[in-house]
Amino acid sequence: MPEVKTQQPWYRPSLTIQILLGLVVGVLIGWLRPAWGNSIYFLRDIFLNLIKSIIGPLVFSTLVVGIAGGGDLRKVGRMGVKALIYFEAITTVALFLGLAVVNITKPGVGVPLVGAAGEAAQKIGETHPRTFVETLVHIFPASVVDSLVRGDILQIVAFAVLFAMAVSAIGEKGRPMLVAMESLSQVMFKLTNYVMRFAPFGVAAAMAHTIGTQGPGVLISLGNLIASYYLALIFFVVLVFGLIMFVARVPVRQFVRAVREPATIAFATTSSESAMPKAMQAMERLGVPKRIVGFVMPTGYSFNLDGSMIFLAITSVFIVEAAEPITHQHF
Repeated sequence: MPEVKTQQPWYRPSLTIQILLGLVVGVLIGWLRPAWGNSIYFLRDIFLNLIKSIIGPLVFSTLVVGIAGGGDLRKVGRMGVKALIYFEAITTVALFLGLAVVNITKPGVGVPLVGAAGEAAQKIGETHPRTFVETLVHIFPASVVDSLVRGDILQIVAFAVLFAMAVSAIGEKGRPMLVAMESLSQVMFKLTNYVMRFAPFGVAAAMAHTIGTQGPGVLISLGNLIASYYLALIFFVVLVFGLIMFVARVPVRQFVRAVREPATIAFATTSSESAMPKAMQAMERLGVPKRIVGFVMPTGYSFNLDGSMIFLAITSVFIVEAAEPITHQHF
């Protein structure tokens, strides 16, 4: 018998509509009453803290169930290799796309950054990136409890993979642990639904604080930079993701419908982590196997930062362009 879908009453809009309303209310509060934006900022912190407390147990339990419950560990290994190759290729494309857009739009030309340029140059000089060996050592945690507390996704994924392999290796003796992880996964998804009811308030507080403290003036003065960034994102989504979805035959309408809530949350709170639990839920509802969702999505949060790569490419060239008159004058 087909499932009958009940229509939501008009006075109880969908979560996406609630978040968009929170976004608008936050902008109005920050614009009309800037002091209120600072006063309610704690709501944003509460929302993000709740989300961060969910991510560790959710990723761990989902990944263990996906790997240990899948049966064939060789499939997991092949999936991991394919995912890493995909991450490397797409991240490289994002880097070159960001550089192409910023070299065409030139957002830093004519922007005075006297104080900021010196400070940025000093910070860049003090930055010491990890070596390959240091990165490799960092992947494996000395304490998984500490990794869960800090929300280090990469370490959680590494430990979960090893843990799932051990559970799978002992066969029936590991069945109780697998059942426990399945229960924990379901509990964390239910908890995610509860926390998401608070999302409109967290979004409103975040936007009210941003507009109240920085004002619309900062958007005007850096308008070319912001426009360049979003232009690159649009190109990336339409051209790169569009081509991938066409080749993989992904149903575009269903996919957009599935990601609109997580995307709205991430945009409004300026935190992609806040959207992760909801995004994992959405992908499972879309029909993606749990073992793929549990492995690929958390790993992608560490290795597949396409938006961050575009942002770094654009802002790096922006700082160089804005600081060029200063460097010519002082050096």
